[in-house]
Amino acid sequence: MILNDLNCFKAYDIRGEIGVDIDPGICYRIGRATGQHFNAGSVVVGFDARETSPAFAKAVSQGVRDSGADVIYIGLAGTEEMYWAVTEFGASAGIEITASHNPINYNGMKIIKARSEPLDNKEDFLRIKSLAETEAWITTTSKGIESNRSEEARLKYVDRVISFVDLKVLNPLKIVVDSGNGAAGPTFDAIARSLCDLGIPIEFVRINHKPNSKFPNGIPNPLLVENRSKTADVVKKVKADFGVAFDGDFDRCFFFDGNGDFVPSEYVVGLLASVFLEREIGAKIVHDCRLIWNTEDIVASKSGVSIQSKTGHAFIKQKMREHGAVYGGEMSAHHYFRDFAYCDSGMIPWLMISELISKSGRSLGELVRDRLSKFPSSGEINFLAKDPQSSVEKVRLFYTPEAISVDTIDGLSFTFDNWRFNLRRSNTEPLLRLNIEARGNSVPFDDRIKDISKLMGGQKL
Repeated sequence: MILNDLNCFKAYDIRGEIGVDIDPGICYRIGRATGQHFNAGSVVVGFDARETSPAFAKAVSQGVRDSGADVIYIGLAGTEEMYWAVTEFGASAGIEITASHNPINYNGMKIIKARSEPLDNKEDFLRIKSLAETEAWITTTSKGIESNRSEEARLKYVDRVISFVDLKVLNPLKIVVDSGNGAAGPTFDAIARSLCDLGIPIEFVRINHKPNSKFPNGIPNPLLVENRSKTADVVKKVKADFGVAFDGDFDRCFFFDGNGDFVPSEYVVGLLASVFLEREIGAKIVHDCRLIWNTEDIVASKSGVSIQSKTGHAFIKQKMREHGAVYGGEMSAHHYFRDFAYCDSGMIPWLMISELISKSGRSLGELVRDRLSKFPSSGEINFLAKDPQSSVEKVRLFYTPEAISVDTIDGLSFTFDNWRFNLRRSNTEPLLRLNIEARGNSVPFDDRIKDISKLMGGQKL
């Protein structure tokens, strides 16, 4: 019999309002359900900097142990540290207590299975949900034990992360690091110490660095325009080479050039793709469908293979594994790496950008300037529509006759002579998301946005 419907299970992960959708009791049930579903030998458990996260992690740990599985405890850590620990320690699953960039009164979890693979929605995620709802527990003859391996896990993680760059080529750089008072600070410090011990001449200017569950400088979410000035202003003030800002669990990172200008993440995807294609001729690069022309142009120019994927970490990771792709990137600032168990990392990108700047002799601004002018983009524009399905259908009927091509890999993508747009429904909110790109500056984005908005009858947010 279903005891209650767990509304904290969303499209990709678990998140909800504290005390309403999620509490220690629910965390216990999810932990126990995860251990039981996988008949787990061990489960990695870590947590972010939110006030309730340590208590939620304790409840999850108890649930896992009551299922008969051992817990590998890694403490305050980023989601990517949990990812790597699952692979490094050969665990059956991993759980990170985090609500990433959600409001302060929210919390949640990200769960993966062995080899750091994402959960299959039907075979894993929904079955864990059902078990947690019904509490159909199997009686165990023995309880699992918890071992604190946080120091070992971080050392192994740091070694893996810095292995992505050729340390010998790194030039003296000044980098502003904005941790947003989330989980990034201690992990970043461990990476910085390792670089210092190796004699790497990089100067870091840390801001909002100490984890603080009150988030005195706002929830760490650099995707919000209003959150960017605090990083950008310091970059300009200290005359840094570039700046990097993290979200709450630091699986995403955002860049600012030496002038303090925000670098849209779709162009960072192109830069990282170019680095890997210099290392591996003919390598495969996976990217999402929203804005593609810049990435495809770079990949083609370096004899690589570009592969489109539906938006979302599970889809990107599946496509990368399917094709053995060396790298995958999304315009949402998620970057995925084959040699990081096909998982996303917010720390590897800034290290690779440091290497690219050092080897090329060009600033970050110079590296993206010509790309911005060659393939300008609108950035993601959100619309609130009363009937999203009807709105999308109106757009489809109007633009299909004049489009060179239409694809439905993720929403609707229409390609014309000198411009292209993607329109997709949000998986988590009642929104329509629009992205437009062009070849050169021949397309008036404002006019295109007004035309599409009029067709949809939606309210621009």
